[in-house]
Amino acid sequence: MLTLIKREIISFFASPIGYLVIAIFLIINGLFLWVFSGDYNILDAGFADLSPFFDLAPWILLFLIPTVTMRAFSDEKKMGTLELLLTKPISLSKIVLGKYFGATILIIIALLPTLLYIITISNLGSPTGNWDVGSTLGSYIGLLFLIFAYAAIGVFASTLSQNQIVAFIIAVFLCFILYYGFEGLASMNTALGIEGFGMKAHFDSVARGVLDTRDLIYFASIAILFIGLTVLRLQKEQ
Repeated sequence: MLTLIKREIISFFASPIGYLVIAIFLIINGLFLWVFSGDYNILDAGFADLSPFFDLAPWILLFLIPTVTMRAFSDEKKMGTLELLLTKPISLSKIVLGKYFGATILIIIALLPTLLYIITISNLGSPTGNWDVGSTLGSYIGLLFLIFAYAAIGVFASTLSQNQIVAFIIAVFLCFILYYGFEGLASMNTALGIEGFGMKAHFDSVARGVLDTRDLIYFASIAILFIGLTVLRLQKEQ
C-alpha cells in the first residue's frame, strides 16, 4: 500500500496538479485574510485571531479536495487501466486506501504553510505572543479531520463516473450537503433540530478548543463510510 501511496503523491507532483492545489489554496486564503477588505480580513478586524481562516478554509477545501480526488478512479476508468489495477496482487481495500491517503497527504502538505499564520498572529498580538492556543490548535485538528472526510467523499465520487468533471461535481455536491446542508435546513425550520448531523456543527465544536470524542468519531465515521462505499462500488465492477 505504501508503494501505491508514493505513486499517487509522485503522480500529483509529476503534473501541475499538486503545485496548483497548494498554490491556489495559499493564494485564495492569503488574499482574503490579508489583502481583500471584508469580514475575513484579519488586519481589518483589529485583533489577532485566526478564526477568519478557519471560517474560510472549509469552503475552499470543499472545492479544492474534489479537484484532487476526481481523477482517483475516474481517470483509471477512462484510460482503461482500472481492470489492470484490480488484478494486481494487492487487496481492493488497500488500493482504495492508497488512493485516499495519497490525496489526503497532498492536502495536508498544502495546509502546512498556513502554520506561518500562527507566527504572524503571535507577532500582531498585544502583547506579542498573545494568541488563543486552545482554539487555534482545536481548529487545526478539526480541519485535519474535515480533510479526512472530504477526501473519502471525493474518492467515492470518482468511482461513479469516468468523466472527471462529473466526479468533481458529485463530490462538491456531497461535501456541501454533508458540511452545510443540515445546518441550512435547520436554519429554515428550527424545529427540525438536524444541524448536529452536518459536519459544520462538529467542526465548529472542535474549533472551540474542546476535543470531544463524539466529534472526532463523527468525522472518522464519515471517512470510513465513504471508503467502504468506494470498496463496494469497485467490487461490483470486478
